[in-house]
Amino acid sequence: MIDNPDKTDRLLAEIEASLPLETRLSPNVRGTLAKQSPESTIPGRCMVTDVFYMGDEGGIACGLNIGGPDTKTPFIVSITHLIFDRRCPVFRQIEAYQRHRVKKLKQQGGRGY
Repeated sequence: MIDNPDKTDRLLAEIEASLPLETRLSPNVRGTLAKQSPESTIPGRCMVTDVFYMGDEGGIACGLNIGGPDTKTPFIVSITHLIFDRRCPVFRQIEAYQRHRVKKLKQQGGRGY
């Protein structure tokens, strides 16, 4: 098991209570999103407007608002690929989750990451 179900449920509740949250997209994520949606301009910063738990294999995923109300494509990205500001109200909890999840995935040979 990668995620601790109780800790993950608490983190999801804390993130949901803090939405929307600003995040930065890594260059890799920006490139991937640009390839998937060439009609959209992918900014360096955007807002997390929703969170989902995709099970132990998928982890926490974030729904992103990258372009305002006229964006046609919903963007959903793993929380492990997002960069949050240290002033974010749940920064420490998110960072701990990201580190733990990446470590566990590496131990499993990178499956799912």
